[in-house]
Parts: sequence; structure tokens; C-alpha cells
Amino acid sequence: MRLGFLSSHGGSTARAVTAACRKGELHAVPALLISNNSTSPVMQWAAETGLARAHLSSAAFPNPDELDAAILRTLRHHDIDTVVLSGYMKALGPRTLGAYRGRLLNVHPSLLPLYGGRGMYGDLVHAAVLAAGERVSGATVHQVDAGIDEGEVVAQSRVEVHPGDTVATLRARVQATEGPLMIEALRALALAAGKPT
Repeated sequence: MRLGFLSSHGGSTARAVTAACRKGELHAVPALLISNNSTSPVMQWAAETGLARAHLSSAAFPNPDELDAAILRTLRHHDIDTVVLSGYMKALGPRTLGAYRGRLLNVHPSLLPLYGGRGMYGDLVHAAVLAAGERVSGATVHQVDAGIDEGEVVAQSRVEVHPGDTVATLRARVQATEGPLMIEALRALALAAGKPT
């Protein structure tokens, strides 16, 4: 698999997947990072690790159709066959969704369908979990479709919510499961496609 990552901020899942590939724990090639945020830590990380990178945002492409076309063109230029969203804070357009249907994965910091959808991202998810008094949270890898956090669930991790947890402590434990969960999901996707895992 040739992997492309889309990320807006830190890209912790992209980093974990790339590390697994370079250690030989996942037979895939990290080949591209696309970010809508030129000053994001993930762009700096990509530069430091030699990963090809592209800044594609609505600032350069105010028309959503043109941005969608630019993202798809860039993915194809780098021969990407599987796309991983790692904290990408924008909706993808129909061209990219159609071209990568079944090979476009996102990780979300809750047990979907709980605490997903519009406005549910990052620390807002963990705050909602704590406010509801949940005893268990976790992460979900799912297929990406036109709905927000609505695609088919591929894998989930479960994390106990401890008495006295804060957003920061819960985030740390959930985030620690996201990389391994995505790696597991990518292995399953490769196996289903008849590729080495």
C-alpha cells in the first residue's frame, strides 16, 4: 500500500503509522502528507522525516470543487492507493470520496456512533464523554463517506474512564490507542486486498 495522510494539526496517527512502516511492522509506504494548515506541527514533522507534503486549503482554492480536484490530483500524482485521515478538520469532496471509496480511513476519539458528528472533535469529544458520566470511551477507525463520522466502523479500542479523569488524562489514554488501532485496520485492509501485511 502507498499511504497518503491528510492532517490539520499534530498528526499523531500519521506519525504512528509511519513509524510502524519504517520498523517493518506494517508493509506499506508512507508517501504523502496533505495539510490545510501550512504552519501545523504535522507539516514540520513531514519536512523533518522526508515525507512529501502539500499544503492544499480553501485559501488557495476557495471553490470547494477546485479544492476537491486538487486533493485528488495530488493523491494520484503520488500514486496513493490508501488514504488515512489523522485529525483532518475539513470535509472531503465527492471526487476524492468516490475515487478512494473503501480505502479512506479516519480515526475518531470516541466509540462511534456515540459522540460523533458535526462539532464533535478533539477535546470536545472527551469533555462530552466526561460530562455524560460514561465509564468507557475509546477510539474508532471508520470508513469515510459523505456523512460526518458516519462511515462503516472498521475497528474500535476501549478505554476505561477513571474517577477523577480530566479531558487531558482521558485524551492521553484514548490517543495512545489510536495509532495501533489504525495500524490494525490498515493490516486488515491490505489482507482483504491480497497485499502483504
